Amino acid sequence: MPAKLSVNLNAVAMLRNRRDLPWPSVEHLGRVALEAGAYGLTVHPRPDQRHIRFSDLPVLRALIDDVFPKAEFNIEGYPSEDFLALCEKTQPEQVTLVPDDPAQATSDHGFDFRRQGEMLKPIVARLKSAGMRVSLFADGDGDVEAVKLAKATGADRIELYTGPYGGCYDQPEKAREMLELLGRTADAAKVEGLGVNAGHDLTVANLPALAARIPDLAEVSIGHGLTADALEYGMAETVRRFRRACGEKV
Repeated sequence: MPAKLSVNLNAVAMLRNRRDLPWPSVEHLGRVALEAGAYGLTVHPRPDQRHIRFSDLPVLRALIDDVFPKAEFNIEGYPSEDFLALCEKTQPEQVTLVPDDPAQATSDHGFDFRRQGEMLKPIVARLKSAGMRVSLFADGDGDVEAVKLAKATGADRIELYTGPYGGCYDQPEKAREMLELLGRTADAAKVEGLGVNAGHDLTVANLPALAARIPDLAEVSIGHGLTADALEYGMAETVRRFRRACGEKV
């Protein structure tokens, strides 16, 4: 089964926030994405609200509940108490925990499960007890032991950080090396019974190889590259292009 596409709306929100105006509308473009067949929507509400605002969350939750009840809402972020409370209030289908400092520009590494695994266990349990699937941001570096430790936290999935792979857009040999490391990490996750998501710098060009190497890939969360393409092709056609890149017959 092809990986499901979750559209990350952060870049849309960041563009909106350049002016004190309500456009581009995060809700409207989320609706367009879901109408075009996206499986879900992803947001990363940072404490400074520099892109997604806290006020966007109930609006997107209602959009899914009222109009697209089969879609999923994925909220990602650093597991501070404020973030956990926000998730418990919003009730996304999936929470993706990331280890980055809230002040950094974007997520750029996975958890150090050797050092942070014990810290994550009660957090994962808390979110799961509230009915949310939990995914943990993980480096796709082929570290089998780290995958075992990720499983020990009680998480349902890992999300492979694909930034190093996406960064090799003009280095095909290096991209193949990065892809194989991602594949080995996914293979280890499958052995442990962990689902595998992926995200960061994924494009129509590099998705097919990723989907071929990781045939059990559950979900891809894509924002920057998808939003960039939407400027050229429009949101609806861009969603269809990315769905095809994942292997869907669209």
